[in-house]
Amino acid sequence: MSIFGLDTNVLVRFLLKDDPVQAEQARRVIEETLASGDQVAVGLPVVLETEWVLRSCAKLDKKTIITTFRMLLESRDLLIEHEDYLEHALYLYENNNADFADCLIATGYKRSGCSAMLTFDRKAASIPGVILLNSTRS
Repeated sequence: MSIFGLDTNVLVRFLLKDDPVQAEQARRVIEETLASGDQVAVGLPVVLETEWVLRSCAKLDKKTIITTFRMLLESRDLLIEHEDYLEHALYLYENNNADFADCLIATGYKRSGCSAMLTFDRKAASIPGVILLNSTRS
């Protein structure tokens, strides 16, 4: 059995179907890979980049992005790298004013044993365990 990792552009085409030719090719290669007994993986950097594309380029709202990632997590066919990190980051993203990237970063620090994450970003500081540093600019 082999494991094939998806690049962001393949996952985005699969999710958005904004390019019919590439969307069909992405769907087909995923289905054929799974049908052959191999597995399909999605890495955390791909998830992070996909969130950026969905938000910035496709203009999807936060709720739709969360729903999309939860759908990926619920899929028995995909291997999501550090699935528990993603689940926790989505929880933080849904329940705080912070950007998804900051939620994923804070989750990684917490899971690796850090006492807190330090930031100058006020939105990121809405995450429990994130400390806002006082910034005085001249």
